[in-house]
Amino acid sequence: MGQTVALFAALLLFAMLIEPLAERLKLPFSSFLVVVGFAGSELIVMMGFDTGLRWYDFVDIILHLLVPIIIFESAFNANFKALMGNLPAVLFLAIPAMLVAAGLTGLLIYWGIGGGAEFPLLTALLAGVILSATDPVAVVAIFKKLGAPDRLNALLEGESLFNDVTVIVVYGILVTASLNPTAELTALGASLTFAKSLLGGVLVGLVIAWIGRYLYRWCIGHFAHTVLGIIAAVLSFFVAEHWLHVSGVVAVLSAGLVLGEFCRKNAQRDHHFAPDFWELNAYIANAILFILVGVTITVSMFTNQWLAMLIGIGAATVVRFVVIYGLLPMFTVLPRVEPCDSNYKQVMMWGGLRGAVSLALVLAIPVEVEGWYTVQSIVYAVVIFTLFVQAPFMERLVLKTLK
Repeated sequence: MGQTVALFAALLLFAMLIEPLAERLKLPFSSFLVVVGFAGSELIVMMGFDTGLRWYDFVDIILHLLVPIIIFESAFNANFKALMGNLPAVLFLAIPAMLVAAGLTGLLIYWGIGGGAEFPLLTALLAGVILSATDPVAVVAIFKKLGAPDRLNALLEGESLFNDVTVIVVYGILVTASLNPTAELTALGASLTFAKSLLGGVLVGLVIAWIGRYLYRWCIGHFAHTVLGIIAAVLSFFVAEHWLHVSGVVAVLSAGLVLGEFCRKNAQRDHHFAPDFWELNAYIANAILFILVGVTITVSMFTNQWLAMLIGIGAATVVRFVVIYGLLPMFTVLPRVEPCDSNYKQVMMWGGLRGAVSLALVLAIPVEVEGWYTVQSIVYAVVIFTLFVQAPFMERLVLKTLK
């Protein structure tokens, strides 16, 4: 385990040293992390050394540490007012539209590959769910730089924040079903499990956030307030996931949203410390995930799984188009729902990037799941497409929207 930590530290240091090159080439830093992870691991293997990386070593770290950190930071630093103002559209994109997108993507992948015993429908649906987790980190950074409208920012960031937790809940249901083929998965049973995990997680997060708000008034200094946030995040996840067996990430999301807004409204001296602290944690968590992707990419993926990869990219792109230009307009015609500008749709379509959460989930797929390697190859391909094809054109597209 020690040599794995040293490997990641060395790769991360090297990637940070060449980060200015990523800015000059207008590429996301994440893309460089993937390249550095891949090149570094290949070089180590060619020299006859073992990277020390094993699936069972990092799966718990990903699901129980890195993902909660990323979710809590996004919630804590979210624009709460803009998010609540666009909540109907955000929830529509994050729950019903996400479920439709996951199903359509899974079916397209299943039909494209041809299915069969080596790649069952349940595994294809699992791929569809993972690919439905959007990650607009690169887009949001461009928004902040160029001063994009709050509504556009809220729609993209809010969709990502809420659909990430929805995806994680559905992912858990499908993985459990895949590992227990003898257990019958019914629509009613899956729906009840989904509702229980979602609502239970919300309640846990709100209760812990309420207690945190009360204790916040008793604590003095930004260090104490930040530690209180850490405790709230840890307790939310632990109580929900391990005691009550509901969604820990939903609890973390709820607690992060409430505490983040409360801390902003009751800001004291050095009030930027807590947001910056969580941003640093998320930066490190994202960096570890993208380096891990680079380390686990193999040349055989591109030689043996190239067709599945192309099918995955095509399916994810087509379904994103259907969601933004088909489903979203149907919802925004309802009373009291603000219509979505055509320029916004272009940004949302091309800005539906896949990133950290998709990578975390695909890295955490148990190797006992039939067809897991194909799913991993597909998700890697879509994320690489995101980093090297979609992301570089985002600034130009956002500038066009702002004109």
